[in-house]
Amino acid sequence: MGERFPADALAGLDAVSEPGDDVAAILTTPRAPVGAELIARLPALRIVSTASVGFDHVDLDAAAARGIAVCSVPDYCTEEVADHTLAFLYALLRGVVALDREVAAGRWDAKGTGALRTLGGMRVGIVGHGRIGGAVSRRLHALGVEVWANDVVEIRRDGVYESPLDELLRGCDAVTLHVPLTPETYGLIGARELALMRPDALLLNTARGPVVDVAAVVDALRAGRLGGAALDVLPVEPPAQPPAAPNLIVTPHAAYYSAAAERRAVDAAVRAVREALAAP
Repeated sequence: MGERFPADALAGLDAVSEPGDDVAAILTTPRAPVGAELIARLPALRIVSTASVGFDHVDLDAAAARGIAVCSVPDYCTEEVADHTLAFLYALLRGVVALDREVAAGRWDAKGTGALRTLGGMRVGIVGHGRIGGAVSRRLHALGVEVWANDVVEIRRDGVYESPLDELLRGCDAVTLHVPLTPETYGLIGARELALMRPDALLLNTARGPVVDVAAVVDALRAGRLGGAALDVLPVEPPAQPPAAPNLIVTPHAAYYSAAAERRAVDAAVRAVREALAAP
């Protein structure tokens, strides 16, 4: 099954560690990919249920070819990721991480990490204005922030300026990413896009690692062409060597997490399996 889930959530389901001919369901997470080879080995498979928002770790083509249902839990951690995004933004604007490191190194200087800024009056661009992007938008509006947004669908929210991506990158003080990983969003933010941003702008990614060219972000930060970046996700997790640059914050794919969110994800994923196996 790839992951350890709470025993009470799995009550009544037969758990197996090695797939066999009689496996009808897979319960998984992004840390346990379900590829075409595994699907081909399971002739009785009817459903793949992932306790996560995204499902890019499941081979959808292989599942569709067999008529296998693929289910995710798109709304279990909306508030957690939105909160993490705001925490990133505040940490960069107020130099929280850098100042903490200065104090730990024995230096007591409020101006030692450069200019600190305030959030009110800023213009923040949201790329991907769905559930999570919308939750971030609501928080920003409450804090007096001007919000621009870009999405593949029409954005229907008062007070949000719908902008083409390049215009958003040029015009915003900070840009936060909330898009799924698709062929269209893979490498969405690279050297060309970073060059459009203001030298003091901030980039936040709590979406998917491959959406951003991390090497290009590091280069931009080291060259002073970007004001700061905060990444909760990386193309390879965990990284062999974590990226490092001035004013870069990296967290270990933690934006989704709270004990309550984890419980919601597992419960919903298990419920989908139960319903699929109960169907004729």
